[in-house]
Amino acid sequence: MAAEKSRPFTPVAAPRFPTYHTASDLPPQARIICEILATTPVHEVEARLAAAQIQLTPEIIPRVLKLSYNNPSTAAKFFRWSGLALQHTGYSWNLMVDLLGKNQLFEPMWEAIHSMKKEGLLSLTTFVSVFENYCVTGRFDEAVMTFEVMEGYDVQPDTVAVNSLLSAMCREENQTVKALEFFERIKAKIPPDADSFAILLEGWEKEGNVAKAKCTFEEMVICVGWSPQYMFAYDAFLNTLVRGSNADEAIKFLHIMKGKKCLPGLRFFSNALDIFVKQNDLAHAVAMWDVMTGGGVLPNLMIYNTMIGLLTRNNDIDGAFRLLDSMAYDGAFPDSLTYNMIFECLIRNKKVREVVMFYNEMIKNEWPPTPQNFTDAIKMMFSGDDPEMAVEMWKYMSKNNISPRDDSANAVLLGLCNLVRLTDLRRFAEKMIDEGIIICESTMTKVRNAFLKEGRSGRETYDHISSKWKSAYLKT
Repeated sequence: MAAEKSRPFTPVAAPRFPTYHTASDLPPQARIICEILATTPVHEVEARLAAAQIQLTPEIIPRVLKLSYNNPSTAAKFFRWSGLALQHTGYSWNLMVDLLGKNQLFEPMWEAIHSMKKEGLLSLTTFVSVFENYCVTGRFDEAVMTFEVMEGYDVQPDTVAVNSLLSAMCREENQTVKALEFFERIKAKIPPDADSFAILLEGWEKEGNVAKAKCTFEEMVICVGWSPQYMFAYDAFLNTLVRGSNADEAIKFLHIMKGKKCLPGLRFFSNALDIFVKQNDLAHAVAMWDVMTGGGVLPNLMIYNTMIGLLTRNNDIDGAFRLLDSMAYDGAFPDSLTYNMIFECLIRNKKVREVVMFYNEMIKNEWPPTPQNFTDAIKMMFSGDDPEMAVEMWKYMSKNNISPRDDSANAVLLGLCNLVRLTDLRRFAEKMIDEGIIICESTMTKVRNAFLKEGRSGRETYDHISSKWKSAYLKT
C-alpha cells in the first residue's frame, strides 16, 4: 500500500486514538506487536516482527489494528506481513480500511478496498467507514462519489447506505444542507424511510433551522405517514420549533400528534420544559403540560418538579397544589425539592395560615423545610402574628439537629426582642450560645436594647448573656 502522494500524511499525536498502553486484558503477543509498531521505523518493522517469533492467530490481528491507529504506516506493514501467514477476515480488512481513512491516507485506503473486492469481502460496513472518514475531513463530494461507485464494487446502495451517508454528513457542523442536496438527488431512485427523515430533522435541530425542519417534516408525513415508532424524528422536529421561538406551532403540532396517537416521549417534554423555564414562559409550559398529560404521557418526578418550580416562580400557588395532588396518581412521589419550592412560594406571598398547614404536612411526610426556608418562615411567623409557630419551628430544628441554623437562631432572637418576650429571650439566647450557635453582633445589640428598657434587672440579665456570648466568641 503506497503512501498517498497528493496529500502527505502528518502523524497525529497520541492520544487521539486508543493505544496499547491503556488496553486491559491484551494478550502478551498482541502487546509485543503493538510495541513494535509504535517504536520501530517503517523499514525495520518486518524484520522486528519476524525476529519476535510470535505465534499469530486470527484473533490477534484485529486486536493489534484497533490499538495502532496512531501508527498507520507500521500498521499497514504489519497487515501485509501477517497476511502472508494468515488469510485476513473481512473484519480485519474493514479495520485496516478505517485505520487508513481515519489518518486521511485515502489512496492506500482505496487500494485496500480493491484488494477486498478481489477477495469478495466488501460489505456496506466498509463503505460506511469511508463515508464517515471523508465527511470528517470535509470531503463531502468524495463521500458522495463513494456512494455512487458502490455498485461497481458489488455492494448494493440501498436505503441503509443512503442513511449512513446522510448521518455522516449531518454529524458535521452546518452540513445538513449538503445532506439534503444528496437526499434530493437520490430519493427518486432509492425511496427514503423514516430514519432518513429523522437524520435530516436531527441535523436541522442541531443547526436551529426552523424553516427547513418544517419542509422536511411535511415531506416525511406525506412519504411515510404517522407512527409511534418515529419518535426520534418527532422529538427533533418539535425541539427545533421550541428552541427557535416557535412554541405556538410546537403546541399546534402536539395537538395533531395527540390525535394521531403519536405524541413524543419524555425526552422532548423534558427538553421543551427546560427551555420554557429559561424563558419563564408559563403559558406555553401549561399548554404543553395539558397536551402531554391528556395524551397519556406520564410525567416523572424531575418533570413534575420542573413544572412546579415554574409555577411557584410565577406565584401560581393553586397550579402548584394541583400538580402536587396529582403526582401520586402518576407514580411520581414528591421529594424535598417539591415541598420546599411550594413552601418558599407560600412564604414569599405571606400566606401565614397556608404556611402553617403546609409546614405540618411537610413534617408529617418527613420532608422538612431547608435551613433557609426555616429562617424565612420564622421571620414571617413573627411578623404575621404567629410567634408560637415560629418558636415551634425553631424547636424542631434544634431537636432534629438541622443545620446550619445560625440564621434561624438570630431570627428567633430578633422576633422575641420585637415582642419584648424577655423571659423567652434570655432562655433561648443562653441555650443557643451553649450550643455553639453564632449570634451576630447586630442581634446582640437588639438584645441589649430590649433588656435595657427593664432597668437595672434587665442590665444584669443582659450582662450575664453578653458575658457568655463573648466567652463563646473568644473560644471560636
